Amino acid sequence: MDDDATRPDHRWARSFGPVAEAYDRGRPGYSPQAASWLVGREAASVLELGAGTGKLTAELVTQGHDVHATDPDERMLEVLRARVPGARASVAGAEELPAGDRSVDVVVAAQCFHWFDHDLALPEIARVLKAGGVLALVWNHRDDRIPWVRRLGDLIGTQEQLADPTDVLAASKLFEPPASTTYMLWQDINRDSLVDLVSSRSNIVTLDDASRTAKLAEVVAFYDDFGRGYDGMQLPYLSRCFRARVVDRPVTRAAESAGDLAGDLAGDLAAGGDQGPTSRNDGSDTDTLLIDFR
Repeated sequence: MDDDATRPDHRWARSFGPVAEAYDRGRPGYSPQAASWLVGREAASVLELGAGTGKLTAELVTQGHDVHATDPDERMLEVLRARVPGARASVAGAEELPAGDRSVDVVVAAQCFHWFDHDLALPEIARVLKAGGVLALVWNHRDDRIPWVRRLGDLIGTQEQLADPTDVLAASKLFEPPASTTYMLWQDINRDSLVDLVSSRSNIVTLDDASRTAKLAEVVAFYDDFGRGYDGMQLPYLSRCFRARVVDRPVTRAAESAGDLAGDLAGDLAAGGDQGPTSRNDGSDTDTLLIDFR
């Protein structure tokens, strides 16, 4: 289904475990508005894929959802369990899900859908979703309309900025056309957290030691040129959100049984929470935006 030339190298997909702590310190979270739009305002049973260290998990639990977080790397989940004790967590990939047929209201994946084997994962996701259930996807993309952010992308790579699920979902014929929206997100960073952010990137993790050290030295020099010391600065993101309902399909006896056992914890998924995208800059190409963070 996918053109691998436009996607990150799949050898990098399982590279995050050794840098789980840096990942947790350096990566941005997700706004309450984005989480609400993705999953809905009513309490829902949520299966989260590629949950990592729990950046989105924490917000979903705070909003009252019953979350089962999964990730293929136990080291990432160790951090998640400490961060979000209110969520269940299991080691699992998207291609073989630890859930019964028609047992969850929402399957959500933050910053990871591009890593999946879609030929295997999408039928699995469709299998576990209840009738009318939703696949929700989100990526935090750096707002490279701002010149210094664009320069940062040139320095550290932009492969994850290419992610868009629309064609993949359409080709699967398992989901309705997705709705989408975008929210603005600002991450407070300083020199140390920028190094954590960059060192947790798959394309940096997989470098040899000398190349990685050299790249991180470039990042520090970049921050010293553009940053504001330990007072820090703000890195702007666009949280691109997608939500697609599973296509209705005949109910099998096994699916009916699994659905009865799981119970309907949330009822019908509400469409609420869509407060629309927000913006805090006009997108003009000016370096004055370097310091005009708020």
